[in-house]
Amino acid sequence: MTTQLGNRLLCALFASSALLCTAGFVEAKSVIHVMHQGDPGWVKAYGDVAKRFEEANPDIDVEMIYAPHDAYNEKFSAAVMAKQLPDVMELDAPFLANYVWSGYLQPIKPLVDADVLDDMTGSNIAQGTYPIDKDLYAIGLTDSSVVLYGNKKYLEAIGARIPKSVDDAWTREEFEGYLEKLSKLEGVKWPIDTFRGYGIKTEWITYAYGPLLESAGCDLIDRKAWKASGTLDSEACVKALTMMQTWVKNGWVVPTSSGTNQFYAEGQPAALAMGGHWFYAEAAAAMKDNIVVMPLPKIGDKGVSPNGTWIWGISASSENPEAAGKFLSFLLKDKDYRDYAKTQSAYPGLKSFAAESPLYAEGGPLAVAFEQASKTAVARPPHPAYPTITSAFMQAVDKIFNGGDAQEALTAAAKKIDQDIEDNAGYPPFDEQQ
Repeated sequence: MTTQLGNRLLCALFASSALLCTAGFVEAKSVIHVMHQGDPGWVKAYGDVAKRFEEANPDIDVEMIYAPHDAYNEKFSAAVMAKQLPDVMELDAPFLANYVWSGYLQPIKPLVDADVLDDMTGSNIAQGTYPIDKDLYAIGLTDSSVVLYGNKKYLEAIGARIPKSVDDAWTREEFEGYLEKLSKLEGVKWPIDTFRGYGIKTEWITYAYGPLLESAGCDLIDRKAWKASGTLDSEACVKALTMMQTWVKNGWVVPTSSGTNQFYAEGQPAALAMGGHWFYAEAAAAMKDNIVVMPLPKIGDKGVSPNGTWIWGISASSENPEAAGKFLSFLLKDKDYRDYAKTQSAYPGLKSFAAESPLYAEGGPLAVAFEQASKTAVARPPHPAYPTITSAFMQAVDKIFNGGDAQEALTAAAKKIDQDIEDNAGYPPFDEQQ
C-alpha cells in the first residue's frame, strides 16, 4: 500500500510531465467510483473495506462518493443528468424497478462471485430482482424489517399480553386498548413513538406505515392493474388512515417536533416504539432487560411487515464492471465489515451472515423480526412509478396526520400517481402486466 501511495504522489507531483508517469503503470490501474449513504459509522466501515480491497487488488483504485441519506435520490438524479453515474451504487430497494426500467443498472449475476449469489436469502433475492425479466440487479449483506418494541415495565403495569411470535401478534382491539391504558399510566408521556420525526424526506412513512394499512385491507396501488384510484382512495384506506389520525389526535403518538428515539430517551417517555431492526442495538444498550420485541400488530385479518433496504448495484454505464463486481464480492465477504454490521443489529440477507447473527436465531431477541420475513413481509410496489407512488402517499399521510381530510388527501394522491403512469404511457412493458 505504501508503494502505491508513493507512486500516486509521484504522479501527482509530476502531473505536468506525463512521461514521468509511465503509461505502463497509469493505464494498468482501474478506478471504480462507489456512491453510498449512511451514518458516520457505516461511512467509516465502507471506507475501511475500500482500503482493504485496494491492498488486495493493487491494480484497482476505489473512490468513495458519499451522499447524505435524506438527499441521496437528489444527488443520484444530478449524477444521471451529468452522465456521471458511479460504477457501484447503493440504492433503496423499492426504487430498483425505476432504475432498471430507466436503464441505469445492469444484471449482476455474471459479475459477482457465485458463492455469494448462492448465499442470498429469499427476501434478499426478491428485493434485488426486476419483476419484468426476473433477473438480479442488486445484492446486499442485509435486508430489513420493522417490529413493535415495548417497555416491559409499562406493559406489565397495564397487564398487557406480550406476544412471543408472529402468530400471536396483537389484534387492533388489543393494540388500541393498550394505547389507551398506557396514555393514562404514570410516567408515560406518549403511548407510542412511530418515528414521525423522520419526516417525509425519507422512505419511512411508506416503509413502516404502509404495512399497517395493508394489514387493514388497503394498498398503495392495485398491483395487477397498476392503478391507484379505487385502491389508495378506497374505503379500506380511508378508514385505516382515519384510525391512525385518531391516534395522533388522542395524543398517543410522539409528535414530529419531539424528534425520534423517545422510547429510550431519558425517563423513557414513550411506552412503545414502531421501529426498525436497526433501532435495537441502541435501545437495548439503554434499556437492558426492560426492552421487549414484538411483531407488528394485526390491524385486520392478516399481519403485514415491510422488507427491503439499501442494496448494491452496478451501473449500466460502468466502464469497469468486472472490477465493480469484484469489489461487491469482496465487500460482502469482508469479515470486519460483517462484524461492524453485527454491532448494528443488521438484518441478515445472506444465509452465512444469519448463521453468524445470534440476535436473529431462534430464541434470540430479534427472532420475531426474522420470523416476519418469511411469514408477513410484503415488498413495496415494484413498479417504475414507485418514486411518485411513495412521494404522493407520504404527502397524503402528512396532511392527514396534521388534521387533513383522509378521503380528500388520498384521492389527490391516487390521481397524482395515475397521472404519472399515464404520462409515461403505462411504463411499458409494465402496462402489459395483468
